[in-house]
Amino acid sequence: MFKEALELGGLAVVTGAASGVGKASALRFAQQGLGVVLADLPGPRLEQAVKDVRAVASSSASVFGVPTDVSDESQVKTLADKAFEAGDVAVLMNNAGIEIPSSSWGEMENWRKLISVNLFGVIHGVHAFLPRMVDANRPAVVINTGSKQGITTPPGNPAYNTTKAGIKVISEQLSHELREANAPISVHLFVPGFTHTGINMAQYPEKPTDAWTSEQTVDYFLQRMAEGDFYILCPDNAVDSNTDKLRIAWAAGDIIENRPALSRWHPDYSEKFASFQKSGKIR
Repeated sequence: MFKEALELGGLAVVTGAASGVGKASALRFAQQGLGVVLADLPGPRLEQAVKDVRAVASSSASVFGVPTDVSDESQVKTLADKAFEAGDVAVLMNNAGIEIPSSSWGEMENWRKLISVNLFGVIHGVHAFLPRMVDANRPAVVINTGSKQGITTPPGNPAYNTTKAGIKVISEQLSHELREANAPISVHLFVPGFTHTGINMAQYPEKPTDAWTSEQTVDYFLQRMAEGDFYILCPDNAVDSNTDKLRIAWAAGDIIENRPALSRWHPDYSEKFASFQKSGKIR
């Protein structure tokens, strides 16, 4: 559907567009001929991102920023109003997100922040945009940015994992409902690998060798989206696609074989997982 949406033209709306994969995506959409609406928290980063995207957009394309806190439903509705006033929405990219520490029974305020931004940010985007996108009955795509932590749910940050697992579920349900409604809108779950972005800049001021740049990640995603993939797990310089598949298969096996939760990190199963991964065989 992405190719059809590009051919028809219109706007790409990107949240979290001031930096990282959001900004890289906004630049690519502009280079492909779409107008771009950049949404992020107000400030110099958003202003600079708008200037950078305008510099690569065609002279006829509409490019503007809308300061938006995606955790606030009313602000996302305002974003939608401004976008539809400017033209048809060809791409909705619910990308805004944060990562802050959490534990299962601690950091309650961080739980609230993560759920409000990461999970409700996507829910607000879907509710604000989809009714009008469906009514428009034109080719379009919805992109929701998830995480591998929402699929294999590794230990370390349960609140973040919960939000990203929720985004996976929302994306799957939305894809099904749009298909059942015969709406010409495809949905794609964008799952970056280890990517050097603003989220991890404090920990890694310089790009680690194992990480991809935002541009590499977005280019891989756009290629797979153009092929019609729903689940798009991006590799990086340390983890290839087959390794991702093996980890996901093992995680699913915890349920099928009734192993302990997160057995990949359980001492009684460490050798079994290592052997499974070394085999390179998913089944």
